[in-house]
Amino acid sequence: MKCIGVLTSGGDAPGMNAVIWSTVRAAHARGMKVMGIEDGYQGLIERRVHELTAKELGNCLDLGGTCLGTARCKAMMTDEGRDEAATVVREFGIEGIIVCGGDGSYRGAQTLSERGIPTIGLPGTIDNDLAYTDFTIGYDTACNTATEAAMKIRDTMTSHHRFGIIEVMGRRCGDIALSVGLVVGADYILVPEIQYETPYDMENIAKRLTKLSSEGAKSGLIILAEGVEYDTPNRAEVLCDALVQRTGLEIRSTVLGHMQRGGYPSVRDRSYAIQMTERAVELLHKGIGNRVVGVRHNQIIDMDIVEALQMKQTINKDLYDLAQQLGSVR
Repeated sequence: MKCIGVLTSGGDAPGMNAVIWSTVRAAHARGMKVMGIEDGYQGLIERRVHELTAKELGNCLDLGGTCLGTARCKAMMTDEGRDEAATVVREFGIEGIIVCGGDGSYRGAQTLSERGIPTIGLPGTIDNDLAYTDFTIGYDTACNTATEAAMKIRDTMTSHHRFGIIEVMGRRCGDIALSVGLVVGADYILVPEIQYETPYDMENIAKRLTKLSSEGAKSGLIILAEGVEYDTPNRAEVLCDALVQRTGLEIRSTVLGHMQRGGYPSVRDRSYAIQMTERAVELLHKGIGNRVVGVRHNQIIDMDIVEALQMKQTINKDLYDLAQQLGSVR
């Protein structure tokens, strides 16, 4: 291949800029030029495409977000939109595309593959919700951000002798909640994977807090993944009100929200982004497409995109049980 494209799609994740930066560097080292596609598939369909240079990107790998922008694209849900996207790719002489995003972005990449456009998917999502890879780009930074916020909230909860509920991101995947809950010593962690198997009993959570309070605990933390449903978008607030009614304790809720997507990417996220991108560029240079790149056991791997999308995400139950066990002891 002589010309490849790169786009970032779906929710932004720290490390996406490292993907863009290293795509240009790795491609230029192989004599290929790189076309940057703005705002994901939406920008592709709208023909907002331009050649990227190393000088233009500078040291953008240090920055959070994505310098190419990102967006959701309803048109890619239709055959007409997918056909138009493939047409634009060919108009710009792009022979293969690197797509950095989550499962929705991968499905878009799969449809381009079906139309003869070789694609390589890189896992750019803070949720860590792609089963084929141990880590997604942005997950480590999001965990660090949420952990720092949780520790600060714990400080003020301790000062005022209150219990705090902190809602973190993770629609269908509770990995952020589990990782943060474990390292901050949360008293209870709620994740969607466990709820799907056995719905959480509010009375049991209340009993846990009441027991801790009776044993002398004056404060504590509950970490709640946003994917845990309470029939309302105000999950943390609903949980807080229900537990106050059952325990009589002072409890406050905080939703961390989109701050978890921002910030300078961690060393791990940058390193994985660069290494995964190197593999992606090498695959395209060899004319190989329709693959996704990830990491398993600290080794960079690649596999068929269809096979990857069929894999089911699971929670680390042993780690969850450990976190809950440690959180119940004071």
